[in-house]
Amino acid sequence: MNAPTTNTVPEHRNTGPSLRIEFVRALAARALAGDLRLADGDRPGSGHAVATDFLSVAVASSPDPATDAYVIACLGDLGIRHVRLDFSYGDADRHVGRFLDRLCESGLRVSLHLVQPADAARRMEHPDAQAEWQAFVHDTLERWATRIEMIEIGSTVNRKRWAGHSLAGFLAAWQIAHPLVRAHGLRLAGPNVTDFEPPWNIGLLAMLGARRCLPDVHTNNLFSERCTEPERFDHKILGHRLAGLHRFNLIKKARLLQHIGARAGVPVLHSPAAFWTLPRIERLLQDGEQKQADYLSRYFLLCAASGALERAGWGPLICHREGLVDDDGAPYPALERITHYASVSGSVADFRRRPAFQACAGIAALIPGSRYTGRVPTAETLEVHAFLRAEEQVHAVWTRNGAAVALHDLYDADDLASARCLTRDGRELPEVPPVIGESPHFLLWPASRTLRVQEGAAPLRDVRIHAHEAGGRYHVHEDDRWRGMIHASSPQDARLLLDALHPERIGAPPSDRLLRKARNAVWTVADPRGGNTQLVVKQPIRIPAQKRLLDRFKPSKGLRSWNATAELARRGLKAAAPVAWFEERVRTDLTLNWFICAFVPGELSLRDLFAAYAQGAVEHAGYGRDEVFDALGGFLVRMHGRGVFFRDLSGGNLLVGRDAQAHPTFTLIDTGRARFHDHATPVGERIADLSRVCNKLDRASRRQLIERYEAGSGLRLGLRTTVAFGLYDLKVAFKRRLRRNPVVRWLKR
Repeated sequence: MNAPTTNTVPEHRNTGPSLRIEFVRALAARALAGDLRLADGDRPGSGHAVATDFLSVAVASSPDPATDAYVIACLGDLGIRHVRLDFSYGDADRHVGRFLDRLCESGLRVSLHLVQPADAARRMEHPDAQAEWQAFVHDTLERWATRIEMIEIGSTVNRKRWAGHSLAGFLAAWQIAHPLVRAHGLRLAGPNVTDFEPPWNIGLLAMLGARRCLPDVHTNNLFSERCTEPERFDHKILGHRLAGLHRFNLIKKARLLQHIGARAGVPVLHSPAAFWTLPRIERLLQDGEQKQADYLSRYFLLCAASGALERAGWGPLICHREGLVDDDGAPYPALERITHYASVSGSVADFRRRPAFQACAGIAALIPGSRYTGRVPTAETLEVHAFLRAEEQVHAVWTRNGAAVALHDLYDADDLASARCLTRDGRELPEVPPVIGESPHFLLWPASRTLRVQEGAAPLRDVRIHAHEAGGRYHVHEDDRWRGMIHASSPQDARLLLDALHPERIGAPPSDRLLRKARNAVWTVADPRGGNTQLVVKQPIRIPAQKRLLDRFKPSKGLRSWNATAELARRGLKAAAPVAWFEERVRTDLTLNWFICAFVPGELSLRDLFAAYAQGAVEHAGYGRDEVFDALGGFLVRMHGRGVFFRDLSGGNLLVGRDAQAHPTFTLIDTGRARFHDHATPVGERIADLSRVCNKLDRASRRQLIERYEAGSGLRLGLRTTVAFGLYDLKVAFKRRLRRNPVVRWLKR
């Protein structure tokens, strides 16, 4: 690479200590001037246009020219014409240069992101590295400036371990590139801060302004992945408990960053790349690819609603960890792709489009070029955002994770009857679904129609669902006395279930079908949908005196079982599939509620196995002790890793079976006491669960199971487990003696 003969490298007298002082002074001055304050910033405005080029995606290719064609075909199917391409030293003569030519020839608008190799970035305070950078920028512009849309400088500048730049090195790189880009009449974007760290935006923009080399476009990779859900207030700022004080959600973050840029003289804001990685999603949730698609849709809708972003991008397009297209598990590079998306791994024949690909296409078909007309005032856990297109008004509707809204609580019946409904992926449904959850749906009406929307509408009170539950939809039932929900494959099946299981027809538990009768009655009924299958009904029949008051302030026992079963399914843990739940609308009797689920074949419980193992057996009913302990240890690690505190983890509540590979599996029943976290279960709660499940085991077997658990979880439970087990053993022994007491037995009658 030859340095240009008409330019010399400008002298930069930046030193580390003086620059840090300048940065802090600029930050303090702008903070005192109000750059970090934005009243009511967490709520979007209304009336702003969403740019026609609002969506973009980060792309790369591979040495195989077939990858070029594959990527360009993907962009056509997505309906996206704006792309971001990372370009580094030597790329002009490799497949990246060939790919850039193909993108330009295809009429795509390219934002060329110039990325220094990390070792070169670390040396940018030295003249030889500066000369190399100047030659690279000059040669790249000479070859491609007339065919690209803009140049972006800066790569996750607030992550030195990724990008390599010191503050002095970054400023040197910027001051070298700025006049070269200006000479070609291109828009210049930067500085590419990543995550939400506004002091970096304030400090860098102030320093660039002082040097008279501001960008035209302010860039910040506006991740929400660290919040899990796009709508949540960011707990990484002041912690979970104080997140509601600062109210920094995605909308407020975008609006504040745009505000910071505008105050510095750069009002245009882009978020070049953001994503949700599947490993992070799957720490807690099942259906990782479906959740990634949900988050993508919700992220872009909120970015559009904010009014702060001219453009928002996803990246990378192809990657097994976070891409819209899976590369079949090709190795992830050592450097984060958010810093340098250098190349695509794998073969075109192995690529697979994920649900997030279709979700992105669904957004691209509806939102860019529209006008945002506002957020319908509803509860915080329910999002309804209105957009106006040329001939249609579009309402994007979804809830926070696990919640559900009955659309008849939100819209007038006539409006629902006249609406078209599209799924998150843009697929039109034959009818509007009765319930919508965390996966966005789009309701469309003619632009001229006046809608009657119920302001203040909220998700169904205390109800949880598994939005990606296979086999059907959720149907709400409400009449003068009863409310409930049914999960069925069709409205016809829902009607069959309602006719047979309605509280006024379900009847008393029959003695010949009774499975259990203590505090709860549990019995089987024939499935009214046919197929010689059975359902299980659970109804509380005895509420202890101390709970009669407290339980009035909780959801009914039937609803708690429904909710817990839905949450377990969301987290990928087996439980009997929920079918229905019913309760009184106004509770007068705490026993008048029912939970109905699928019947789990087989009578073998973990209690049966543990009783045999405690007597010295190494195998019982075809299940060896070692294989059960291995499988159970892994199951418990996964359960706690996904934030479940079961609270009633006795052996009788774990049914044992085998999967297709003949490995032991476990199904949770009697789920109503479970609690759930948005993070891994705390150690104290883990030990409480382990104390219960190990109660029937002898000491040696307990130690064996705990060793399996410790090996899988990476925890060392030690003395805490010994003490907890001993205390629980004493508690169980005391309760057994108490139950045999004649007075207690008489009081229970």
